[in-house]
Amino acid sequence: MKWEKLGQIFEFDKSSFKDRYVSHAQSPQALVMDDKIRIFFSTRTVDKPGKFLSHVQYVDYNLDFKKVIGYSDHEVIPLGNLGCFDEHGIFPLSPVKVGDKIYAYTNGIARRVSVALETGVGFATSSDNGVTFQKLGEGPILYASLQEPFLVGDAFVRVFDSNFHMFYIFGKKWSEETIEHGSERVYKIGHTISDDGVNWHNTGKSIIPDKLDENECQALPTVIKIGDRYHMYFCYRHMVGFRNEKEKGYRLGYAYSDDLINWTRDDENAGIDLSSEGWDSDMMCYPNIFTCRERVYLIYNGNDFGRNGFGIAKLISN
Repeated sequence: MKWEKLGQIFEFDKSSFKDRYVSHAQSPQALVMDDKIRIFFSTRTVDKPGKFLSHVQYVDYNLDFKKVIGYSDHEVIPLGNLGCFDEHGIFPLSPVKVGDKIYAYTNGIARRVSVALETGVGFATSSDNGVTFQKLGEGPILYASLQEPFLVGDAFVRVFDSNFHMFYIFGKKWSEETIEHGSERVYKIGHTISDDGVNWHNTGKSIIPDKLDENECQALPTVIKIGDRYHMYFCYRHMVGFRNEKEKGYRLGYAYSDDLINWTRDDENAGIDLSSEGWDSDMMCYPNIFTCRERVYLIYNGNDFGRNGFGIAKLISN
């Protein structure tokens, strides 16, 4: 795989969203339409306790990504009610076209006391091309289970060979809190299949081998089929030190498969890496791969977990 970086296409600080939100445009997820590309992302407000809440918004581009032609100025999907799995945020929202509807798979966030948070996969649909979404219910469609006891989320869903395939993350453990750092989580990428896109089953099986060590954290899988082969991009980092040590922060990983079940990790052939300077020189994370006008693109966040936006790259060979 070989990519050409086209640069940063969205800067939070130069957008109208800064008038309503405090920071971030995390986990950009593309919905390709006939006349535009709608990119969903998560941005933040601060609540009364002074903690962040993540909200879904979107920005529309023309088909060459050179011009913003619209954006959301409303609540795209509401946060959960008191006590719900998505009470404190939705990050990210992964859209997929199914017939005349848009299915959305959300990562709901709820705070906890002993550790920072818990997550689950939510489901919603849109009948207006993603302007608004209506939840199936107040609970998640995939959540903690006997096999996966916490942190189920980051769902990416596509239809391959008439089946719904979900690539997601699940927690393996929380570390003990120390003087140096609080409890940190370790999560891996899993895979599950559904007939209807709503009913899923946890598998408890990690499908991507570790590169760093057993405490490697893997997040935001995204998959595309090119020819007869499936290609996955994701981000990975160290369990601790990732917030302020560049060498331990998120990088993009790559794997390929011929059957969606067995994956070969091949980061050396990812074809994209940190820039020598600029907005993605310290970190690359939260990728999303898609096709537009027979071209394959990758959008992703850069430094500081997408605090100031996202950029795009174009696949030039594979």
